[in-house]
Amino acid sequence: MRMSFTLPGFDLDAFITTTLSEDLGIGLPGGGRDVTSESVIPADARFAGVMDSREAITVAGLPLAAAFFRHLDPACKIDMPVQDGQRVAPGTALMRIAGNARALLTAERNALNTVQHLSGIATMTRAHVEAMHGHATLLDTRKTIPGLRALEKYATRMGGATNYRMGLWDAVMIKDNHVAVAGGVGPAVARAKAAGVERIICEVDRIDQIEPAIAAGATHILLDNMAPTMLAEAVALVAGRAATEASGGVRLDNIGAIAASGVDYVSVGRLMQSAPAADIGLDFELA
Repeated sequence: MRMSFTLPGFDLDAFITTTLSEDLGIGLPGGGRDVTSESVIPADARFAGVMDSREAITVAGLPLAAAFFRHLDPACKIDMPVQDGQRVAPGTALMRIAGNARALLTAERNALNTVQHLSGIATMTRAHVEAMHGHATLLDTRKTIPGLRALEKYATRMGGATNYRMGLWDAVMIKDNHVAVAGGVGPAVARAKAAGVERIICEVDRIDQIEPAIAAGATHILLDNMAPTMLAEAVALVAGRAATEASGGVRLDNIGAIAASGVDYVSVGRLMQSAPAADIGLDFELA
């Protein structure tokens, strides 16, 4: 039975096939096989094992791990006592698996890599959400590893964040370089408005840029690298005429004060750039 896992714009089969092909060296001289498993493990050997957390984490990526195992052994048996998005204590069993030993050992590293990476993102995201103490909404960014955006943004959702711009196509975001080329905040926003764009996000790094942006039609003001006191001043000036977002220099130790400034949103790029892999292991035992 295949595990159902779908995300808009994400091809599960292509991801599994491409990742395994890279590991197996498909297309390379001498590649196309797991030389260790083939030379050490009998073809009919069976293994059972448990994937567990070795620290407190928020889980993400288990259906993907299952897809790796089932790709190489469609008949393997998998039980997942927890679900993505769940917070678990150290020592919690995340997945129990039994099947062909060669297949499971070949898939093991890629399955673990995926769950460790995505759970690391979800865990860091959850820590930032909790540090905000109910103020504002946490947003992720486009600062993702190329090719993994759909998965990494899925992981931030599992940690409690809201996805923010999946790509260049779903909103206008006018940043400093756009402003420089366009000749100012007002002209840049006005051009986006004239083009018929409804959702216009404009980055500002000075208080005096806010009024021209709103007057030209900005619906969302991104307040870049501002201290909490300046953020509060900016929120008061905007006065509900546009959404407000704090961005830049946001860390776990200052996100609480930033969120409490009154902004609607706080965006954090480090959720995907800097999240350490979660400590998760997979220990096999003879079935």
